[in-house]
Amino acid sequence: MATSVVFRSTRAFLLPRQSFQKRFQRCQMNYLAPRRTLSSYLVTPSELAEALKRSPPSPISSEPRVVPVCASWFLPNDERKGIEVFREKRIPKARFFDLDKVIDKRSPYPHMLPSAKTFAEAMSSLGIRKDDTVVVYDSKETGIFSAPRAGWTFRVFGHSKVHVLNNFKIWVEEGFPTESGELYNVECNPYPIPKLDETQVASFEQVREVALDYNKEGAEGVQILDARPHGRFTGKDPEPREGLSSGHMPGSINIPFSSVLDPVTKAFLPKDQLKKLFEEKGVDPSRPIISTCGTGVTAVVIDTALEEAGYGSPETRRVYDGSWTEWAQRVNPSDSLIRKDE
Repeated sequence: MATSVVFRSTRAFLLPRQSFQKRFQRCQMNYLAPRRTLSSYLVTPSELAEALKRSPPSPISSEPRVVPVCASWFLPNDERKGIEVFREKRIPKARFFDLDKVIDKRSPYPHMLPSAKTFAEAMSSLGIRKDDTVVVYDSKETGIFSAPRAGWTFRVFGHSKVHVLNNFKIWVEEGFPTESGELYNVECNPYPIPKLDETQVASFEQVREVALDYNKEGAEGVQILDARPHGRFTGKDPEPREGLSSGHMPGSINIPFSSVLDPVTKAFLPKDQLKKLFEEKGVDPSRPIISTCGTGVTAVVIDTALEEAGYGSPETRRVYDGSWTEWAQRVNPSDSLIRKDE
């Protein structure tokens, strides 16, 4: 028997070099297939469906998994609630990321980034592991709205394997599987306390300095892109939060988040159309960019569109976490930092 084993092994290694290499490559491809990662930050429904087949979010698997995460959220003046649409229809085995709870609860402003400890606790309660590939998505009604904010939150806390589904509306229309019902228990996993990447976040003080320097000689020339609807930007329409002044920051550029989405599918526009839009709005890709909105949610829709278009450097793009809700409550009237169009 020993001779027989040696003989078979010898024959394998005596295969012609080209034949052996082909066999080795085929074996290597078969071994690596389950570990393939999604190729870009935005993923299509078909890409996600295929990834979930290869690496489902099984609690018994010790391998890195693909975990769908619903991050549906609606404005305060909207009667819908994210958790309700999650119960109504979701991707099977999805988790729910609550943008109203995974926050800095000590802050008077909504949706401010949580502490690193709070983020880690949220990940643990959702059963998400550090090596999991997370794909966040919105409700089918909104298409793209709050999921990019959730994805950005994962990123700033160092969870690099995160993607945004483009989008759940298309997922449903193309007949990919869904489920409904109450939340189910998931197995909690230890999640290491991460470190916040402050280079991706703009503070009130930093944005105020940019606004005060607008049109001054020698200023750095940071561009502020505002994702709110045009009426709120000009000051003609009210903010959805009662008592909050509308208007805009000096020198800011209004790019309503809906303008980077297809009006029918509500998915992100193709890269060439996004690039053309930013060019028409006068955005200079060579200068730093800060994206803002009402509470830091749809600002990340703009930031994601910039990334998808390859417009500007990721190292010089930031999101104003507090956005207009913080801005309108903290600026001094004497500074004239809230502008309205006549």
